[in-house]
Amino acid sequence: MTPDSETTRSKDRPWMFRTYAGHSTAKESNALYRRNLAKGQTGLSIAFDLPTQLGYDPDDPRAAGEVGKVGVPVAHLGDMRALFDAIPLDQMNTSMTINATAPWLLALYVALADEQGVARDALSGTTQNDIIKEYLSRGTYVYPPAPSLRLTTDVISWTYANMPKWNPMNVCSYHLQEAGATPVQELSFALATAIAVLDHLKASGTVPEAEFPMVVGRMSFFVNAGMRFITEMCKMRAFTELWDEICLTRYGVNEEKYRRFRYGVQVNSLGLTEQQPENNVYRILIEMMAVVLSKNARARAVQLPAWNEALGLPRAFDQQWSLRMQQIMAYETDLLEYADIFDGSTEITRKVEALKSEAREELQRIEEMGGAVKAIETAYMKRQLVEANGARVEQIESGDQVVVGVNRWTETEPSPLTVNNSENILSVSREVEAEAIANLQAWRATRDERRVQETLAALKTAASRGQNIMPPSIDCAKAGVTTGEWGFALRSVFGEYRAPTGVSTAMRNDTSGLEGIKARVDALSMKLGRRVKILVGKPGLDGHSNGAEQIAARARDCGMSVVYEGIRLTPAQIAEAAEKERVDVIGLSVLSGSHGALMDGILAALLDRNLKDVPIILGGIIPPEDAAVLKKKGVEAVYTPKDFHITEIISDIVALIERKQG
Repeated sequence: MTPDSETTRSKDRPWMFRTYAGHSTAKESNALYRRNLAKGQTGLSIAFDLPTQLGYDPDDPRAAGEVGKVGVPVAHLGDMRALFDAIPLDQMNTSMTINATAPWLLALYVALADEQGVARDALSGTTQNDIIKEYLSRGTYVYPPAPSLRLTTDVISWTYANMPKWNPMNVCSYHLQEAGATPVQELSFALATAIAVLDHLKASGTVPEAEFPMVVGRMSFFVNAGMRFITEMCKMRAFTELWDEICLTRYGVNEEKYRRFRYGVQVNSLGLTEQQPENNVYRILIEMMAVVLSKNARARAVQLPAWNEALGLPRAFDQQWSLRMQQIMAYETDLLEYADIFDGSTEITRKVEALKSEAREELQRIEEMGGAVKAIETAYMKRQLVEANGARVEQIESGDQVVVGVNRWTETEPSPLTVNNSENILSVSREVEAEAIANLQAWRATRDERRVQETLAALKTAASRGQNIMPPSIDCAKAGVTTGEWGFALRSVFGEYRAPTGVSTAMRNDTSGLEGIKARVDALSMKLGRRVKILVGKPGLDGHSNGAEQIAARARDCGMSVVYEGIRLTPAQIAEAAEKERVDVIGLSVLSGSHGALMDGILAALLDRNLKDVPIILGGIIPPEDAAVLKKKGVEAVYTPKDFHITEIISDIVALIERKQG
C-alpha cells in the first residue's frame, strides 16, 4: 500500500462518547450536561437518584437521606423541563439508566418533547429497562417479575410504533459483572434475559409477526469490561456471534442488520480501588481497549467511570478526564482506520469458541428450568452470582488475584491527587433534599387536582386490564402527576416484591482457612448458651448488596447464626429484627452516600427499643471525616472498599462481641 492510499483510507465513525452523570438537582445536572456537551461529549447518560428509580417522591419517608445522592431527582414534568433546559431533544441521543420506573421516565421525556414541538419519531436514545438483572444485582426493582416483564414489553411495543429511533430496552449485563458474574454467566444470564423479554413480547401478539424482526433489531445491550483484557474482548466477540445465532435460529430474523449486537458499555467500576486511586486511570484505559479494539465487536457508545469513584461522587474535572481518554483513543490513534485486527488469530478464536460453548450450556440449563424469570424466582441465578463473587473475593484475599496497591506493592508515595481528601469528591448538600421537597409542594399546589386523579384512575385501569401502560402514563405526566403517585398507583395493582437473597443458611462444605475463627465463635457461643448471632442489613434504598452478601456468607461459614433479609430495610425494621432475634451485633451496608441520615434514624430506632448497647458496624463508601462523626455517635467500626479481607472483618466482629461480653 502506498503512503497516499494509507492517508486516504476511509475511517470508521467514532463510538458515542458519554459520561454517566446526574446529582443534586435537575438544574445543577443540566449545567453539568451542557458543560460536558461543550467539551465534546456526544450523548447523554442520565443517572437518576434512588427515590426516582424506585417510584418515591422526595418527601416520602423512605427517601430520607437519599435525594440527589447517586443521581438527579425527577419528581414531575417540571423537573424534566429543568433537566433538559436548552438541550434540544431532537438533536440529542439520551440514555436513561432507569428500570422499574422506566415507563414513567420515558413518559415524562415524551411529554416534554410534545411541549417542545419535537416529533416523537425524531427522538433517539435508550431506556435501560432491564428489570430482570435488578433482582440479581442493583436491587432497584419494585413489582414482581411477571408485571415487571409486562411493563418492559409495553414500552417495547409502544416505542416500536411511536419512536422508531429509540432503543426501548438495554439488556444490562454490566451489573451482573459488578455482582461477581464470570464471563460465561454474564453472557448466558444477559442473553437469557433478552430471550425472556422477546418470547414474552412475541406471545403478547402486540407486534405483527412480519414486523417482529424490526423489533428485535431495536434491542440493545449494556455491558461491562474488566481487567482481563483478552477474555473481555473475546467475551464481546462471543456476544456478537451468540446474539446473531439466537436471532437467526430462535426468531427467524433473516436480515443481518436486525441481528447486529448493538451495545454500549461502562467499563468496570468494581475493580477501582480506594488505595492508590491514581492507578485507576490505567485500569480504565485498559478496560476501554477491550471494547474498542476489535472492530467486529466494537461498542456503539462508551462511558467511563472516573478515577476517584471508589472514594465518592466524581467532580466535573474527573468526568472530563475520562472523556478525554475516549477522545484521544478515537482521534489521535489510527484505530478507526483498520479492519478487525484480531480476525484470523487462532488463540482468539479458541477463546471465543470456548466461551460460546459454556454459555450455550448455561443457557440450556436456564431454558430447562423455565427461563430467566423462573431462574430468578427459584434464586438459581442469584445463588450463582453470590458464589462466583465469593470466589473472586477469596482470590483477592489470598493474593492469587493480584490487585496492585491492594494486596501487592502496597507501599506508596503520597498522591498529589488526594492531598485535600474532602475536596477529591463532590459532596451533595443536605439542603438539596429540603429544596426538592419545597419544589414538590409548590408543584402540587399549582396543578389541576381533578385532572391528576382522573389520569391516575385511567392508569390503574390500564394496568389492571392489561392495556399498554404508556399512553395513560404520558397523560399522567402532562397532568402533573408525580413519580411517587405513579409508582404507588401501580403498586396498588401489582403489589411489591422482595427477591431471594441468594445467601443460603447452610454452611459451605469447604471452610479451610477459617478454623481459628470458627473455634473462637464456638467458644463464644458456648459461653452465651446459644449461637453468636449477627444481623446483616441494607438500610435505605441502596440495593447494591454484594458486600452485605459476602459478610453474611462468611459469618455463616465461620459458625455464626446470620439474620439477613435482603435490601431496602427501614430503621424501624432493623431495630425490630434486632430485638426479635436477640442479635449480638448489627452489620449494615450503605453505598449511596446516605450513611449519615440513615444512621441517625437507626440509632434513634434502637434507642426507642432500649437496644443502644447492641454494637453496630458499618460498611460503605464513607469518607474519613464522615467515619469519625459516625463513631462519635456510637458506630463501633467503619469499613470501606480498602478493607477487602472479609475474614479479618469477621474476626474484628467476634473480638467486638467478646469485649462486649466481658
